[in-house]
Amino acid sequence: MIESVSCDALKQLMGKGGSYALLDIREAGEYTSGHIPGTTLLPRRDIEFRIRDLVPVRNISVITVGDSGERAKLAATTIGLFGYQNVYVLQGGFPAWMEAGHPTATGVNVPSKEFGEKIHIECAVPEIDPGELHARTARGENVFVMDARTPEEYQHFCIPGGVNVPGGDLILWAGELEKDPAATIVINCAGRTRSIIGTQTLRRLGLSNVLALKNGTMGWLLAGLELEQHPGRDGPKPSAQSRTEAEALAARIATEENIPLISALELRDLLGQRGRRTLYPIDVRSSEEYASGHIPGFLWIPGGQAIQRADDYIAVRNGTVVLTCDATARATMAAYWYRRMGFKDVRVLKGGIRAWKDSGLELEKGRPVKPVLGLEQARKTVKVISAQEAAQRLAEQSDTLILDVATSLEYKAGHLPGAYWISRGWLEEKVPALFPNRKQPIHVTCPNGAQSTLAGATLVGLGYQNISVLQDGVTSWQREGRFLETGLTKALSEPNDAVISASMTGDKSAMLRYLDWEIALGRKYGKS
Repeated sequence: MIESVSCDALKQLMGKGGSYALLDIREAGEYTSGHIPGTTLLPRRDIEFRIRDLVPVRNISVITVGDSGERAKLAATTIGLFGYQNVYVLQGGFPAWMEAGHPTATGVNVPSKEFGEKIHIECAVPEIDPGELHARTARGENVFVMDARTPEEYQHFCIPGGVNVPGGDLILWAGELEKDPAATIVINCAGRTRSIIGTQTLRRLGLSNVLALKNGTMGWLLAGLELEQHPGRDGPKPSAQSRTEAEALAARIATEENIPLISALELRDLLGQRGRRTLYPIDVRSSEEYASGHIPGFLWIPGGQAIQRADDYIAVRNGTVVLTCDATARATMAAYWYRRMGFKDVRVLKGGIRAWKDSGLELEKGRPVKPVLGLEQARKTVKVISAQEAAQRLAEQSDTLILDVATSLEYKAGHLPGAYWISRGWLEEKVPALFPNRKQPIHVTCPNGAQSTLAGATLVGLGYQNISVLQDGVTSWQREGRFLETGLTKALSEPNDAVISASMTGDKSAMLRYLDWEIALGRKYGKS
């Protein structure tokens, strides 16, 4: 039996700052429209895939937050089945929290974005307007534009001539950039946060000739300027000397900021406490570096994203965060920012991956395939069929209902002809009401078969008697050259499971709203 907690009791718990995880299990669009500050977004469809990383210790108190319906209770039940011992549901969900007059927030990654605005004001981070940057580059002035976004974002578009240096790697460039004090260094991202943090990173390391591009690529477009589309070039690499100098800078920062450095053997002992201690081991290197060899159990979260999206990865704020990179520099800079964001127990592996190897400890290569909780049990309850068999069945049984439980974006990109889309978190509340005949054949799909297998098991649990799941998902259907329908053709639940950045949509009115929202986060710290 899942117990509930009142809004007032939850507010008191949050005020004490103990060990707990507050998980909002609604869809991303619902969360963005309004949520409880301090919650971690974990849509119900992702519980089996992410709960172990978010809440590593299973006797921690977990509170699920939903709407006024049953999803939060269903999510809490699922979490309890995976061995979590203290799971609760917020009475009345987010609507009750609002009615009680407690604080609310809107948007995504609010803690880091508010933190960025705080740093912008308190550190007086200097900026350059897009128009001025454009004029300077047009005059041929010595300007170096560094794009602090991820390589994936950068490859869509960038400031003309900008080079991609993800925010977590900026410390590696400090020595290189010092060689040309006459140059103006401009740091940009899509909006504001990573530009501000990146600029202040270099300033903290001693550079003075660095500016943040005001409002990033959004500000550039809003100024009527054109972005460079699909730059198709890899980011440059810092010199070996600059990397060496970065290690010296990191050592100074660690001393000045009292950042704990731990040895490889101390880390080994710490990792041995997993399951009993809330531990978040994070590797802040690039994807390629991580795949070439990482410490077993470490999550891959590149440095800039580890800061930008801290609330997405760390659900228990008083847990222990351990950061590593190839040596020490990038991890130390990430730890510096984590400490400033309010995380108390943040440590860095001294010497990084090199020290781990030198201690005779093994590395894991590739991207680890993490087990999906409940998936093996789900496979035992559903009939999994090949694409060929599915095509034959669908041809013979014209009354078969096809349910696609991919994300709405994946569904739009390609789904089986005639398939309905539904987010897996809505199955129990939507499907019985819309399709009450428990004998109707239902075929369930998703991109790779994992979500659809879990969904199929849920439908069996609801009493549906003729459930099949497409083996390896839509990928196998497409691999055989079969036709896929595109577009959001048949949606059974609101397609609010994905929130697309205004920078990607090109909607200038949305960009203005977003930037106004982001700037407003800093007003409590002074005039922005």
